[in-house]
Amino acid sequence: MIVDFRRKKSSPPSPLVIDGRTVEIVQHFKYIGSAISSNLKWEINVVNTVKKAQQRLYFLRMITSFGLTTKVMPNFYRAILESVLIFSITVWFGSITQKGTLRINRVVKTASRIIGRYLPNLEILYQQRLLGRATLVSQDSSHPAHDLFEPLPSSR
Repeated sequence: MIVDFRRKKSSPPSPLVIDGRTVEIVQHFKYIGSAISSNLKWEINVVNTVKKAQQRLYFLRMITSFGLTTKVMPNFYRAILESVLIFSITVWFGSITQKGTLRINRVVKTASRIIGRYLPNLEILYQQRLLGRATLVSQDSSHPAHDLFEPLPSSR
């Protein structure tokens, strides 16, 4: 995929040739489970994520009919549904539209109603993941971005 950053796109970009083969120009493609579009918008990824999550809501509804305890249901939600919602969230969440956020949060709200218990929305999950990643990078001195973090002040 070629991402064209030119402001005036009067002509299509010149073809990219690698090892004598022309790289195909596509509008979007899926890479490691995330849909990336040539305009660097995440709408297709949001649509795919919501679709996958709604399919798994069916399983959540089905197991409620089995009379499972309220302790098991959130674990099932985290394993089956939340894992789909937060897949590579640190990459795409900062760039999705408010409409995309609302669509995904609607799935979380539906799951919350099915379980009968509060579930954290997408913003909270994103912040948790981001903080976790930042903590890992700041603690790993061999990480290339380790120097971007200032050392924490001493607790003395």
